[in-house]
Amino acid sequence: MRLEESLRTNRWTIAAVIAVLGLSIWPATSQATVKPGDFITMQNAAQVKDLLPPGDYYKVTHGMTMKIVPAERVDWPPPYKDATEKYSGQVRLSSDHRTVVGYVAGQPFPLIDPNDPEVATKVIWNNVFRPISSDDYDLRFFECRGHYVHPGAQDSLMIDNTEVGHYAGYDLVGRTEVEPMPVDPDFKISNRLYLFALYPVIAPASARGSGIIRYRYGDPNRGDDSWSYEVGSRRVRRLNEGQLSVATGYGAWNPDHYSGFNPKTEAYNYKYLGEKQMLAVVHAQHVPEIPCQTDGQASVCPELWEMRHLYIIEATPRYGVVNTLQGKNVVYMDSEVWFEPYVDAYDRKGELFQNFTYLLAHRDRPVPDAKIAIYPFKRSFVVASCALDVQGGTSSQCYLPGIETPDKETWYINMGAQDKTFFTANSMQAAAESGR
Repeated sequence: MRLEESLRTNRWTIAAVIAVLGLSIWPATSQATVKPGDFITMQNAAQVKDLLPPGDYYKVTHGMTMKIVPAERVDWPPPYKDATEKYSGQVRLSSDHRTVVGYVAGQPFPLIDPNDPEVATKVIWNNVFRPISSDDYDLRFFECRGHYVHPGAQDSLMIDNTEVGHYAGYDLVGRTEVEPMPVDPDFKISNRLYLFALYPVIAPASARGSGIIRYRYGDPNRGDDSWSYEVGSRRVRRLNEGQLSVATGYGAWNPDHYSGFNPKTEAYNYKYLGEKQMLAVVHAQHVPEIPCQTDGQASVCPELWEMRHLYIIEATPRYGVVNTLQGKNVVYMDSEVWFEPYVDAYDRKGELFQNFTYLLAHRDRPVPDAKIAIYPFKRSFVVASCALDVQGGTSSQCYLPGIETPDKETWYINMGAQDKTFFTANSMQAAAESGR
């Protein structure tokens, strides 16, 4: 009997797996060259070369600094943990190994076996249905600033300064905290897994009112539907999937990397490259984050970096199914948080092209002085993200909350902050034309 089949017959075994693998700190098995208390700069960057992906090591050699701290535990939200225990035993991959069958809520595959020939695909599906949010989210009034990478500089020429009103999502499957649970009845009608919206852009003035919405479907053979609102023509325009891997004007940012690695799951092939102790930020300390003063504000620093146990997955587009700008992505997945602290994208020649880094905090509210977004348990929040174009030498940093934005609570996760009507072309166009 296969190990997964055995687990499906024993609910208590599943609970034990969740407790051991999903919610505990892995022991440090790599030969780390740093210790808590170390401060990493350009001068001693070699100490972290084997503990970072190439994209983040590039940042350190170009001025980003790091404070090394002890690793801390990260627990899943209790409703998500309960759903994993209840439903994961019935989940499996489809016969073509591309999609999940029997998924309802929680983590699809709480037991990750490196010897499983489908381990890479299972890690990616765990990323799709991850614990950071399961029902809905609304990120309000965040800003992104683009700069040239300028080693040793306190400041440099700002390329762009973008402010956005909403970055929101609504999940129809896997809901654990807000009714309807665990599946929105609309899923049976539309087959949409989730809805996404980013609009309206508030600044700069030349892009004011623009935005994008995106639908992801349960059908593995149906690509995402997405539309953008163009301020020049004042019309909604349909996008093709290839355009979702292309930068939208915010530095290197593109929709496929807004929330880590996020293209259509079945449109890629996955290869397991191994697991490793590496450095990442999952207990950030600053609110809002601080532009780095040693690389011309091309990153966020210094922050608290700790050793984390990561799965490393190579994602290659299935050409003929989807046509992307990147030749491959290397996804580094935190085995406890189940969110990627960074993704390196390579061009079609195999050379490092882009790096996407995400800094997280783990607490019961997105900001210390929150009045509304307060939870009965700790959860993870992305507090900053950086998109680096290694070949072009430019970087765009997003601050969540923004440095100069009005709503400092920023994140409203699993609170019913938006319903499905927000994720429509009509709503996006109305927001642009009303100036909201």
